[in-house]
Amino acid sequence: MKAVILAGGKGTRLKPYTSVIPKPLVPVGERAILEILVTRLKKAGVDEIYICLNHFAEIIMAFFGDGSRFGLRINYSIEQEPLGTVAPIKLIRELPDHFLVMNGDLLTDLNFSDLFQYHLEGRSLLTVSTYLRNMKIDFGVIDVDEKSMLAKGFREKPEYTFSVSMGVYVMNRKVLDFVPDSTSFGFDDLMLTMLKKNEPARIYPYHGYWLDIGRPDDYEKANDDIEFLNKIL
Repeated sequence: MKAVILAGGKGTRLKPYTSVIPKPLVPVGERAILEILVTRLKKAGVDEIYICLNHFAEIIMAFFGDGSRFGLRINYSIEQEPLGTVAPIKLIRELPDHFLVMNGDLLTDLNFSDLFQYHLEGRSLLTVSTYLRNMKIDFGVIDVDEKSMLAKGFREKPEYTFSVSMGVYVMNRKVLDFVPDSTSFGFDDLMLTMLKKNEPARIYPYHGYWLDIGRPDDYEKANDDIEFLNKIL
């Protein structure tokens, strides 16, 4: 298996931690976030990784080198300007017919090998791993009749459950045919384009451990979970 890791973002939501180091290198316990992810990929059978970079690219390249100390090969693709969360993949010319793709700021015990096999069996162009996420609204929500402008319902701090993308995918190389050249193009653009062209993605529901480290409270939770994270490495 080959994997592409998207690590070109600035990590602005995680400041001040990311003021001087790139978000993928922010430490969780004694390891960087991306170091944990690379170790998990190696354990799953991935033998080659492509890391897409832009912000603080030199620091990340210096940290990981050619990947030999992790037991796999690491290549780098540098964006000259931010291209979003999908377009950078199109810069890589050596990709196989099917490959893993993931954000470089997440932690999960998902079995990447199982996900990859699920994708191959489904024969879809894109497989998206999803997670049920509960979202609480910290306000009293009033349902309004727009014609009479009278209240027709009330819910105190309701909770909603959504199936959200984990930021972990398996792609068929043909997916990149939907991606324009040299233009910022994100995962949202890809999903909407594929749905419009009647090429829906296959879904891989996951119920294990997943954490997207986008905000300071997510980062704090990751460090609270360090004993568990050490067990999955």
